[in-house]
Amino acid sequence: MSASSSPFPFTSSWKMNALGFGFPSPASKFLPFRQGSYRTPNLLRKKWHRPRRILDPGGDVVLKWNRIFLISCLVALFLDPLYFYLMFIGGPSCMRIDQGIGIIVTFFRTVADLFYLAHMLLKFRTAFVAPSSRVFGRGDLVKDPHQIAMRYLKGDFFIDLAAMLPIPQILIWFVIPAVSSSSANHTNNTLSMIVFIQYIPRLFLIFPLNSRIVKATGVVTKTAWAGAAYNLLLYMLASHVLGALWYLLSMERQYTCWLTECMKENGTMKMPLCNPSFLDCNSLNLPERKAWINATKVISNCDATSSNVNFNFGMFSDALNNEVVGATFIAKYLYCLWWGLQNLSSYGQNLATSTYIGETLFAILICIMGLVLFSHLIGNMQTYLQSITVRLEEWRVKRRDIEEWMRHRQLPPDLQERVRRFVQYKWLATRGVDEDSILVSLPLDLRREIRRHLCLALVRRVPFFSQMDDQLLDAICERLVSSLSTKDTYIVREGDPVDEMLFIIRGQLESSTTDGGRTGFFNSITLRPGDFCGEELLTWGLMPNPSVNLPLSTRTVRALSEVEAFALRAEDLKFVANQFKRLHNKKLQHAFRFYSHQWRTWGACFIQTAWRRYKKKKLGMELAKQENLYYSPAMAETIPVNEDSDAPLLAEYADVGDSAFGGNANFAKNTKRGANQKLKRDDTVSLSVKMPKLIMKPDEPDFSFNEDGL
Repeated sequence: MSASSSPFPFTSSWKMNALGFGFPSPASKFLPFRQGSYRTPNLLRKKWHRPRRILDPGGDVVLKWNRIFLISCLVALFLDPLYFYLMFIGGPSCMRIDQGIGIIVTFFRTVADLFYLAHMLLKFRTAFVAPSSRVFGRGDLVKDPHQIAMRYLKGDFFIDLAAMLPIPQILIWFVIPAVSSSSANHTNNTLSMIVFIQYIPRLFLIFPLNSRIVKATGVVTKTAWAGAAYNLLLYMLASHVLGALWYLLSMERQYTCWLTECMKENGTMKMPLCNPSFLDCNSLNLPERKAWINATKVISNCDATSSNVNFNFGMFSDALNNEVVGATFIAKYLYCLWWGLQNLSSYGQNLATSTYIGETLFAILICIMGLVLFSHLIGNMQTYLQSITVRLEEWRVKRRDIEEWMRHRQLPPDLQERVRRFVQYKWLATRGVDEDSILVSLPLDLRREIRRHLCLALVRRVPFFSQMDDQLLDAICERLVSSLSTKDTYIVREGDPVDEMLFIIRGQLESSTTDGGRTGFFNSITLRPGDFCGEELLTWGLMPNPSVNLPLSTRTVRALSEVEAFALRAEDLKFVANQFKRLHNKKLQHAFRFYSHQWRTWGACFIQTAWRRYKKKKLGMELAKQENLYYSPAMAETIPVNEDSDAPLLAEYADVGDSAFGGNANFAKNTKRGANQKLKRDDTVSLSVKMPKLIMKPDEPDFSFNEDGL
């Protein structure tokens, strides 16, 4: 077969596999190897580029940077008006630029410009949400660097660039030293105009930046006091800019007066020629200026403190009369700041303007800015400060409504006082915050973690809960609700349905019982932190088929002091009870018996009854022995007479009734009826001990292993 008909042409003796590596074609084995015929694979020629990180606009990095950049923007907006204070009156009828202040301001402004540059670079690496994906939810993020760059270049790039350019630095460090013929007034006007023009895009950047922070987090500041301080800072910044402009225009008005009087003198006879360059303090040592200053009347005709001056300085006379234009930097800055605050707050009502158009426009600007900014400040300050006391105001209104309701219903004074104590105690404990409404709005997993954080440490303090594992504790914490009780409040009364199980965290409760109203029976104990009450509900919940009716309380529980506790309600207990049935653990049963006050009361009565039965039996045997009516050697060896330490076990006397005495005791009683009747007639001798009636044994929860529930 010829080379032309071969499927592997000779012109490409090397082929590329799927990975880009070359391998010889079948036809290349017939050709000699030619140097340079092998090409480097594309994969080997490509350089490995690390993928650039694209930031999420709602991520923590971007949010933190936006807050930092907002602070740097405010600092930059504060620094720029300081350029207006550079020019001052440095001699008779001359002006000078403060180089020291200019260097300091320029240095800090350069640092602020670096933040603008970093913000521009960060925008090239910040994703954006595609507008077409905002139909539902947050939307899809576009992370393509090319699309991000094109969107930024077509959007806010030129505004950010105009705000970032270090034009004042270039002008002060390079342009002004190169132009030797420039006067101080001309230089200051040029610099002020550039700073003022660049101030507009810098001020514009604050609004979208503030909007992005609010959109991402909901608020600019995390606390109400910080929000009030932020709005006050913006108002102070406006006053700072207004005062700096007033100082700059005051210097301009003074220079205009000098220049006008100078031009008038040039047309008069026998007067030295007035050169406008004489108004620059760099010409103080010139001989012609010294001759002019000795003969001119410019200083006297432009003295704002004199009443004979024909030039109307208008609203700028305060700066000239008080010698603010020649004072130190700190003195003139504070005075101008005070002037800005005063006129911005009063809408410029005290300003006395001239017919000068620029001055009139400046007064109109002060009036409009004062009206808008002061209203904005008062509204925001009121909103933020009210948010601090909104809970207190709601509680005050609620307390007033409660007082009116109690007076309308004519409640007794003691009952009214109890209501007031409860409302006051609930306010101190919760500060008016409804925790349940907050937790309901959260996801289930987050709600479970919060409950665990709030309740787990307190729940573990309850000894009954300390026997449970983490799974059961999580289930309990998820369903516990807080319960507050004031002093002398009855939690539950004996015979009332039990609808919740209470676990004490703080305070003390009194738990008492009369055993269903039995005459002469009363038992009272004190429940302290770690104890619980309402265990009848647990017994009811652990029954295989619990009835619809709630169990009745066997005890009366009353608060001895203010009590904070966790309550486990009946409907929630059913779920937890099902979890308890899965516990194949005797420790929980023993813990319940040990810490249950019903079981403690029953156990004490059980021991007392068994002991008295033993004493009754022992007394009967001793009397029978003394009368020689009942005696046997076997009984004498087994029944102790004088030592109580050899008393029988309680199990031998656990049965209720007279059958606990056994057959021998009944036999002795029947055979010696006469002796017993004789002793009963004797008031000084007692044959029996009064037996207390044993209370009913409490129902025990079913802690057995339930295979059907697994």
